[in-house]
Amino acid sequence: MDKKLLLSEINSRNQGTLSTKLGIVFTEVGEDYLVAKMNVTSDLHQPSGVLHGGATAALAETVGSAASAVFCKKDNQILRGIELSINHVRGIKSGEVFARADAIKMGRTMQLWKISITDKDGKDISFAKLTTLTL
Repeated sequence: MDKKLLLSEINSRNQGTLSTKLGIVFTEVGEDYLVAKMNVTSDLHQPSGVLHGGATAALAETVGSAASAVFCKKDNQILRGIELSINHVRGIKSGEVFARADAIKMGRTMQLWKISITDKDGKDISFAKLTTLTL
């Protein structure tokens, strides 16, 4: 697997989507994980001046769904996120956040992903669980 080419393909596939509006960029792919980053700007703040939980949830679902597409290769597959739960543990006003999706369970039709969202220093911002369905 050419990781550089794969990251380029993932980033290209997301052009013109919500990922672009949020500034999400995929930065790393491993044997069983995928990482994306998002810049925290005032455009992504809630009224109290910290990163909006909805933007964080969109980042989590984006990286988890993309990981599912990368690691669940089947002919003519259709992937859907069917459940997302997220806990926010720390606010962040600026900088970058990084989301890493790791597989918990890779079933034939259903996958469970753990998404850890941290700041540049590795401090926890949010944790998410995403269930994806492969049709």
